[in-house]
Amino acid sequence: MVSRLPRGTRGRDDGAPGVARAPGRPQVSALDPGLDTALARLAETEHLLVALDFDGTLAPFVDRPEDARALPEARLAVDRLLEVSHTTVAYVSGRAVDSLQLATDAQQGVLLVGSHGAEYRFDGVDAHPPLDAEDSERVTALARAFAGFPDEHPGAKIERKPAGFAVHTRGLDADAVFRAENDARRIIADVAPDATVRDGKNVLEFSVLSATKGDGIDHLRDYTGATAVLYAGDDVTDEDAFAVLGEGDLPLKSGEGPTMAPYRVSGPEEVARVLDRLATLRAATGR
Repeated sequence: MVSRLPRGTRGRDDGAPGVARAPGRPQVSALDPGLDTALARLAETEHLLVALDFDGTLAPFVDRPEDARALPEARLAVDRLLEVSHTTVAYVSGRAVDSLQLATDAQQGVLLVGSHGAEYRFDGVDAHPPLDAEDSERVTALARAFAGFPDEHPGAKIERKPAGFAVHTRGLDADAVFRAENDARRIIADVAPDATVRDGKNVLEFSVLSATKGDGIDHLRDYTGATAVLYAGDDVTDEDAFAVLGEGDLPLKSGEGPTMAPYRVSGPEEVARVLDRLATLRAATGR
């Protein structure tokens, strides 16, 4: 179980209504009318949580995950949201929280959820579910088993996480991806058959814990006291976050692929436009 951090109201509550238009803002064009109406309704909530996946949502995909950075217009839109009172922004990712902090260069006040809800960095305080002795032994055994994996599968990258690992295959051809993922699944089945395995875009992730992004959203909602949530994500694992959203919340799918989210945009550029529009609507409420 995750130890609960103190519940409170987070976000800038200094009464600032927003910031003026500045160079670099996304070019404003008409959003889908249904989405714009949903954003206007969301902007009226008492305390708004804007929770955002990073890769493929704020940042375009790159061959090396460590090189990913948010689009400037997306970062500016987040800055505008942070200036509006009673509004909290969080980044929610499959990345380990240290990797997420580095890639996002997270602004002051942004809350971080890493490793699919297994790690939290709220107001500078780290928390994650403690591993018992058996789980720790399984993670150590997996580390040994995957020690030679990059040599056996050139181009594949192994990312260590507190409760498991991720195998990144972006940039490999289809045959190389197939071989790497099959070999990874074999190792997991041999060493930690009860591990949770998640397929993502050019990544195979596995953990001895079963936390999901949905758990992360629930924890964020409880911690911030949010009365409504916008969650934007692009990957299969983001469906877990969409699944815990309810009436009054707004699920937003970035990019292609099947989804339960009722609203969709084409990619990070459009996500930036949505966030900029939400910042404008939220500031106009006078909160």
